Order: sequence, then structure tokens, then C-alpha cells
Amino acid sequence: MPKKMARDKRGKPLVRSAAGLRPARAHSVKELLAHSAPGLTRVTVQGARQSFWGGWLCHHLPTDLGARVSAVVERDGTLVIFAASAAWCARLRYAVQELEPQIRAAAPQLIAIAVRVQPRS
Repeated sequence: MPKKMARDKRGKPLVRSAAGLRPARAHSVKELLAHSAPGLTRVTVQGARQSFWGGWLCHHLPTDLGARVSAVVERDGTLVIFAASAAWCARLRYAVQELEPQIRAAAPQLIAIAVRVQPRS
């Protein structure tokens, strides 16, 4: 049986515009990942906040205390600062208590500030 000519086929139009078929071109990897995986955007923002607080604390804390900060996490309006050991955690609590007005000025959205010992893995 012979094939039908293209003009007799139903479905696709004969003339297509190229503008309607191509998605908008991403200019960077960040834009590409933001559109394809929105969950990665949240991880990127959390990483940026963590590096901001790590640098901020190292700048404002004494040198020996700043080196003992293991990690800093901002979640649900609470800034959680992790120390390397229980002894450093106690010293860090007192230092953070003195810095609390400056921390709240840097981030007014914070509700609480907690200092904890980094769990061993």
C-alpha cells in the first residue's frame, strides 16, 4: 500500500515555528540547575548561609574559639553553632552570649541561637 503524502496526514502542521519549540536558553549552570531541580536551589542557599555565618563568626570571635567552630546551620529561625568538643562548646556559649546583639543585628529574622557539640560520625 503506498504511503500518504504529508499534506494528507493529520496531526502535525506543515509549518512549525522554531521559537515555540525551543526552551529558553540557560546562561549559567546555576540557572540550568534551578529550573531542572528546584531542590538544589535550597541546598545552594543553605550552603551560602553556612559559609556566611562561618566567616562572620571567625571574624568576630577570638582566634582560638573561631577555629573550634565545626559548623553553623540556620534552620527554622534558629542559628545552630556546632563546636568540636563539650569544653569548647561551653566557652563558645559565653562568647556567643556576648555577641548576641551583633548577631541579631546581622540577621533580624533569627528567633534563637543555640550552641551544640558536633556529633561524632
